[in-house]
Amino acid sequence: MPALKREFFPHYNYEDYFSWEGDWELIDGVPFAMAPSPVKNHQMIVGYIFSHLVDKFTCEDCDILIDSDWKLSSSTILKPDVALVCDDKNEKYIAKTPELIFEVISPSTAKKDETLKFSLYEQEGVRYYVLVYPEELIAKVYKNRDGKFQKVGDYDTQTLSFEDLKCALDFDFGTIFKRFRK
Repeated sequence: MPALKREFFPHYNYEDYFSWEGDWELIDGVPFAMAPSPVKNHQMIVGYIFSHLVDKFTCEDCDILIDSDWKLSSSTILKPDVALVCDDKNEKYIAKTPELIFEVISPSTAKKDETLKFSLYEQEGVRYYVLVYPEELIAKVYKNRDGKFQKVGDYDTQTLSFEDLKCALDFDFGTIFKRFRK
């Protein structure tokens, strides 16, 4: 069977994306429907991460955002679960590369978060990428060094100091996962 040629598929852009109903991501002109509403634990963990960051963060130059559009180009718009963005004055969407991104993994998004978004975040120079696994109650943390993500470690009860962000912060993974431990 011959491979499908890209020229046979529509190529969408930000204007198309902006007019769609529902939640979408657009990667290189290809639309990806966001999974149906995430399960309760997924949303709770996203909320706890956001709340923990807000409680620990005092930097006025940076914003902590949930589920906001990050426009990489006219044909690529991503929606990180939680992002720390500094010195970005754009009010419509994230226009600057986030320093820190958390993606809470669900079965329907795992492959995209672990491969496609991993690669895009790496290329765009995201300083830290944190993949959070609600079923295992573990977070895999990656740091961008010379354009490549290198694993910092797996975290479940530890605190990690993000000292080299524009505004340093300590993040206690144990606090986030505590409620979900049985």
